[in-house]
Amino acid sequence: MTDIILMCSPEHYGIKYEINPWMDISIQANHEKAMQQWQALYHILKDDLKVDVRLVEPREDVPDMVFTANAAVMYGKTAVISRFKYPQRQPEEAYFAEWFTANGYDVVTLPDDMAFEGAGDALYLDGVLYAGYVPRTDIASHTYISELLKIPVISMELVNKSFYHVDTCFCPLTDGYLIYHPEAFDAYANQVIESNVPEEKRIVANAEEASYFTCNAVNIGKTVVTNLTTPRFTALLNSKGFDHIQTDLSEYMKAGGAAKCLTLKI
Repeated sequence: MTDIILMCSPEHYGIKYEINPWMDISIQANHEKAMQQWQALYHILKDDLKVDVRLVEPREDVPDMVFTANAAVMYGKTAVISRFKYPQRQPEEAYFAEWFTANGYDVVTLPDDMAFEGAGDALYLDGVLYAGYVPRTDIASHTYISELLKIPVISMELVNKSFYHVDTCFCPLTDGYLIYHPEAFDAYANQVIESNVPEEKRIVANAEEASYFTCNAVNIGKTVVTNLTTPRFTALLNSKGFDHIQTDLSEYMKAGGAAKCLTLKI
């Protein structure tokens, strides 16, 4: 079955505010370069990996809408729409809900006072939803979503401000493999990961690699797409049977995102 991914063209992308440690309005993204980098990722997915890429219309008032990973968490044809913590991103909720409704998905919303940032903070591994909390998502949303979707949800506390969403430091792969950066999590979360994922299937990104958003990867079959990273990491992926495609996403790192942030599997 062909993977389907939702993306949003970066016509309006830019550093317009500061809501995570990576953002600095004095360090602006180069618009032309950002467009080129997004197009490169789009064509890798659509043309090289034969992904069915769908596009949501970019809106001028929400420069971070390009980061479609934060739109929702998906469960079959149900989209649980995000409740963004910061007011700057909250208008995205209605835009994404409109797209999902128009494209035949059942849209579910959380209570207004319950912060939850979609697949940026909740990722499936072997049928279990691993969800991050503290920086951008309320832990109460995990219980709500578990009861709503009737699925197990494992909560993992993020303790490093640079890794403010779980998808910046945790990436499930095909066949139960996992890329992650242990230093982003508290001790209990690391114990949970180690008890649920066999050591031979854990691919640890070191501090340097994590700083390049290497964990913020897109996995299609046995191929992993990341921002530019280290030869060590490529060799490690290859040793686990994965092909590795690197593409420069430096303009998106300025806003705290990379390959995974720019995509949402639907």
